[in-house]
Amino acid sequence: MTSRRSFLKTAAVVSAGLIVSPDLFAMSNRRQIGTQLYTVRDLMAKDPIGTLEKISKIGYKTVEGATYTGSELFYGMPPEQFKMVLSDNGLEMISGHYLLGAAMPNTKGTMVNDWQKAVDDAAAIGLKYMVCAHLSNTERGNLDGYQQTAEKLSTAGAISQKAGIQLCYHNHDFEFVAQDGKLPYDVLLQGTDPDLVKMEMDIYWVYKAKQDPIALFKKYPGRFPLWHVKDMDNTPKQMFTEVGNGVIPFKSIFAQAKVAGLDYFFNEQDVCPGDPLDSMAKSYKYIKENLV
Repeated sequence: MTSRRSFLKTAAVVSAGLIVSPDLFAMSNRRQIGTQLYTVRDLMAKDPIGTLEKISKIGYKTVEGATYTGSELFYGMPPEQFKMVLSDNGLEMISGHYLLGAAMPNTKGTMVNDWQKAVDDAAAIGLKYMVCAHLSNTERGNLDGYQQTAEKLSTAGAISQKAGIQLCYHNHDFEFVAQDGKLPYDVLLQGTDPDLVKMEMDIYWVYKAKQDPIALFKKYPGRFPLWHVKDMDNTPKQMFTEVGNGVIPFKSIFAQAKVAGLDYFFNEQDVCPGDPLDSMAKSYKYIKENLV
């Protein structure tokens, strides 16, 4: 039996180790293979409980939500119920996607309409991150428009921060179309408070825009705590494919995780050739054997 003295000695050693290497927790997070539920959006709409059970059996431990409004909540469930369903399957929802809402002022639970309700629900389920998922065509505009978006993000980020939740912004490729010699992505990064707004880098879309993820990590170190890990096939159409089945050099990208400030990552595949669960299983196997 472990004596109290030996227990305290062990605890002291562990504590000292954490003092020496404070990012041990972050390293542990980076080894947790997560998935974005957008990949299985149709299955989640039909059978969320059964789908989460299958995701867990593949081996995933963390998930990122893709559907929330102030009325629909989490796949039709209030946060307490959905959190229990996740827990029953050994899953944890770390992050969720949300709308800016400027183009749909009547939709609640967005960053510009009843955001506090969204934050309260996110806190109830235990989210660590809330992410602006996408900007509609009317929400993009010119560089001044992106600066206004940056200000909206900082305002929303201040509200979520009070609940202990970090706000992030998820990119596509349109943020890398230059206007007057500047990239909207730079406007968003430079126009937001770095403590209030960080980035979820979608690595596929960065490559689609012919940008270098590692160069962005070095330009804005520590601003990328979340990643979307999905691959690009080697065809002229550059379609989505399972991780390890495409052309993106994930090993070199993961080698820069500390520079990026990576905390969690989520596999995602917007379009799958067959059953999305099969694609998720293939990606999981490659990530586990090669990247973490």
